[in-house]
Amino acid sequence: VQLVESGGGLVQAGDSLSLSCAAPGPIFSSLTMGWVSQAPGKEPQFVAAISGSGVSTNYASSLKGRFTISRDNAKNTVYLQMNSLKPEDTAVFYCAASLHSIRVIDPPLYAYWGQGTQVTVSS
Repeated sequence: VQLVESGGGLVQAGDSLSLSCAAPGPIFSSLTMGWVSQAPGKEPQFVAAISGSGVSTNYASSLKGRFTISRDNAKNTVYLQMNSLKPEDTAVFYCAASLHSIRVIDPPLYAYWGQGTQVTVSS
């Protein structure tokens, strides 16, 4: 499964940014899709996940309310809408796919990964 992220960039604190991840293939709708961030010098951290149907979502508690994950199975794409961005959100954001439930949030358990997209939030 090849995952390709897009939408990262440099924004100011308080701005919004939307990330996209395309995952061509017939099995997309059967995969749990997630976003994982990795700040410089830190371990990867779970951000959000969405079930294959798109009905169920799970968020890191610290991000809930600011970030929204969604998916369009007709376009084989998952999105991450990030609002009220803070400098501490600065990280490389990875799209990842899993065969597990959205409740399984440990990043190493995601089977497939994109190349990552840089999000930089200036103060």
